[in-house]
Amino acid sequence: MLDIRFIREHADAVKAAMINRNADVDVDVVLALDSTRRGIIAEADVLKAERNTISKSIGQMIQAGGDPEEVKAQVREMGDTITDLDNKLREVDTQLREALLYIPNMPSETAPIGKDEKDNPVIRSWGTKVELDFEPVAHWDLGKTLGLFDLERGAKIAGSGFPLFTGKGAKLERALIQFMLDLHTEEHGYTEIAPPFMCNDLAMSGTGQLPKFAEDMYSVPLDGLYPIPTAEVPVTNMYGNEILDQELPICHTAYTPCFRREAGSAGKDTRGLLRVHQFDKVEMVKFSSPETSAEEHEKLTLDAERVLQKLELHYRVIELCTGDLGFSAAKCYDIELWAPAQEKWLEVSSCSNFNDYQARRANIRYRNEEGKTTFVHTINGSGVALPRLVIAIMENNQNADGSIDLPKALWPYMGGLKKLA
Repeated sequence: MLDIRFIREHADAVKAAMINRNADVDVDVVLALDSTRRGIIAEADVLKAERNTISKSIGQMIQAGGDPEEVKAQVREMGDTITDLDNKLREVDTQLREALLYIPNMPSETAPIGKDEKDNPVIRSWGTKVELDFEPVAHWDLGKTLGLFDLERGAKIAGSGFPLFTGKGAKLERALIQFMLDLHTEEHGYTEIAPPFMCNDLAMSGTGQLPKFAEDMYSVPLDGLYPIPTAEVPVTNMYGNEILDQELPICHTAYTPCFRREAGSAGKDTRGLLRVHQFDKVEMVKFSSPETSAEEHEKLTLDAERVLQKLELHYRVIELCTGDLGFSAAKCYDIELWAPAQEKWLEVSSCSNFNDYQARRANIRYRNEEGKTTFVHTINGSGVALPRLVIAIMENNQNADGSIDLPKALWPYMGGLKKLA
């Protein structure tokens, strides 16, 4: 979350940033709560100091033979007033924190200003579009013909949006996960984590999913748990309420399934594997000092790109403008793969720098070179997400006979299999 002192001292800049973000938040409400809170604290402090002074005089009064009962009654009355103020302060503190949780992060000064995805500039691209000398077949038809997945039976089990991979399709999912974990741990220097697939509301709040996006998440109400929407949540919250004693940056990677209701996206891209409620993903998470977070963000993005380069897939990198930034992100790059049958780009990774926004919510700190305790910067990105990666592999590598060539990097992970047929 944003520091209330920062909001107080830079109110105009925060309001301008919220306009650039298209964020429907009322900064003045937060400022009013902050003013009320400080007023209560000031009033209580004056009363407490006055009560202490008067209390000390009671002993002197008794020694002088005076009657202290009237003064004692005054002290009790002041104590009741202080108790009322303390109760009121707790209420205002709760209201202020709740309001702060709904304010998105400040965009980076280098983030392009824009209204929506149409204003996202393309930063770079790699490779070239595959030129097929036949009409490309959509992945849902390829997968059905080759027996790679059975969407109808998946829907029978859990409902639409829960894919069921079969045979070589299931093996391809497993191979891609293992390939990416090996790449990030052996070549990119990340430490692998196998986190819980469920998190509590404190963890969900720490990374910004709650309370803003409750409707987009599945939940287990009786246990107060949520199936995770991304490994970002458990991996980031590993260090919640801690002061890190490891050398920064700390770099972790993790495979998890991800669960998302995406209530606001009903009806969009529902065919095949384009938009599903359960999917596999390999995630990268970094904990960095403020001084190096921009550099570490760039490195993490390149690590995600390296996955696609080794799989020989044409992709592009776009930078999200202020109006398209995710709630918690200060700066974000999206990596998109080309799908020839859809004739459109598919996002497979979002690489975000959150600065200290998540660390403030989750209370993750470290000691800087001066020994001062301060908040870390958190960075994460998909490295990368399935099943859109599967879509790109299938559609870009298809042959006229309906078979699919596998990227060379996957041959060892597929038991030497070079083609799906």
